[in-house]
Amino acid sequence: MSSYSAQRFFSYIEKNNLLDAQTLEATKIGILKSEEDPEEYFRQKHLLTEENLLQAKAFAMQVEYINLTNRAASPQALALITEGVARQYSIFPFEFDPKENSIKVATDQPLNLENISFLEKKTGRKIIPFLAASTDIVEAIDIQYRQNISPTVTSALEEFSTRRKTEASDALKKKRIIVKEPPIAKIVNTILEFAVRSRASDIHIEPQDSKTRVRYRIDGILYEKLILPSSLHESLVSRIKILAQMRIDEKRIPQDGRFTFTIGEQEVDLRVSTLPTVHGEKIVMRLLKKTGGIPSLPDLGLRDVALKSLETEIAKPYGIVLVTGPTGSGKTTTLYSVLTRLNQATVNIMTLEDPVEYEIAGINQVQINPQAGLTFANGLRSFLRQDPNIILVGEIRDEETTSLAIQAALTGHLVFSTLHTNDSATSIPRLLDLGAEPFLIASILNAAIAQRIVRRICSSCKYSYAPDKEVDNAIRTTLGQYLPNVYRDKPLTLYKGKGCSECQGTGYFGRIGIYEILVVNGAINKLVLQRANAADISQEARKNGMIIMQQDGYLKVLDGLTTVEEILRVSES
Repeated sequence: MSSYSAQRFFSYIEKNNLLDAQTLEATKIGILKSEEDPEEYFRQKHLLTEENLLQAKAFAMQVEYINLTNRAASPQALALITEGVARQYSIFPFEFDPKENSIKVATDQPLNLENISFLEKKTGRKIIPFLAASTDIVEAIDIQYRQNISPTVTSALEEFSTRRKTEASDALKKKRIIVKEPPIAKIVNTILEFAVRSRASDIHIEPQDSKTRVRYRIDGILYEKLILPSSLHESLVSRIKILAQMRIDEKRIPQDGRFTFTIGEQEVDLRVSTLPTVHGEKIVMRLLKKTGGIPSLPDLGLRDVALKSLETEIAKPYGIVLVTGPTGSGKTTTLYSVLTRLNQATVNIMTLEDPVEYEIAGINQVQINPQAGLTFANGLRSFLRQDPNIILVGEIRDEETTSLAIQAALTGHLVFSTLHTNDSATSIPRLLDLGAEPFLIASILNAAIAQRIVRRICSSCKYSYAPDKEVDNAIRTTLGQYLPNVYRDKPLTLYKGKGCSECQGTGYFGRIGIYEILVVNGAINKLVLQRANAADISQEARKNGMIIMQQDGYLKVLDGLTTVEEILRVSES
């Protein structure tokens, strides 16, 4: 530890209560006796997490620590230091400050003045070193230099800066010129192309105090992928507004729009939403692929008993099937898969949605328009005069819609809809809260499906491991009788992804659903008539063989489809 202060290293640990006083004192004595390097001693004894260890080391070195995981890099910073130099000197440039003419770089040797001096001569900029884990630096170089978003944006930024110097002084005229310019169009296209290539479902363009950051929601998780100069933000927003047919001069209120983007053979619909913030307008774009088709029920993750139960219930000529879960849990996709399964020339299927996310050939889809008086309730009332066999109501959210949906089911229609509840059993008390009579629910409710979405393990970097005893016991206890026979007399084998270029270092690629399907039978109907609570209904359903979501999740963990961490992450919501 000769390169930095041992006193400051221990001081950081003590100030941040990373170890209790007794353990810290014993550790100091152990280091003196063993004459080992303190950092390696802490690492070998597993006394601190790797991140805490690096934070203490950075404090001792009097530099800042940076966690590069899921952190975006400035295109200008990447352009100023080539990939070859970054690899040779084990550094990663992540931010460029034009005002200070400085580059912030992550390195595992921030006090190596020879390297810093070379980089300053090479770039002509001041280098500000940050301490980072060496493995994170290598991973960041692999992903950021090869994702092909930064070089294109960098060249566009240079062209944009050159053109701005020669523009007209009139503000409105200037704006109209800028948003039509090739540099701005190129940057927007690059942002959209990267979203399609990386399978993103949403793009967030967020103005901040001194920069604009671009984040992508990939497999349900937001990742920061690009940092842009704040001077570019207004032009970027205006360009997207023009594409989405919004008013570029209106910045005080939220706006909504949509447009279509094509890359190769893929056509994508984008729903655009703007929101005024203190630093400017934030834009969120939802990507809806027109090509690629709707997944089948097995592709979604439904299997065995759950799949057979659902197939039985959706084959009935009338009744209600509910899909429940929080926003973003895949309810609409499940319903589209069900409708695709039922879609035949002999059946009239009608949907009432907000909004229509995917267009399905052969199905009559209607988007609600409250401003014109087309609400879920009014639309459903009109549907009953259109001779439907199957009706999808996007959401049951009030007493009137609840009453009409029940009426439709009672008069011989099969009705599908969604509710915002945490599990399948809670959907019944929720219907009661919305004014439904117990005897009517007992008559027409076929099934309630609860679901969440978890990330799939990347098949390119998947590896197996033996869990610790605590995790092993937790999985066995939760699964109970559903534990596969192969694990009755041997330890569990679980799986993870190491992180590779294919999955952009996350260890995950794609998503799959976990489900619980409550089939309403005679025993459940008795509880409904008694206005029983959700816990009693769930208990009875489990007696009848219902597999709860966490059990379904753990079965998928044992099959190597997802991780324990994913199941625990989503089961809390």
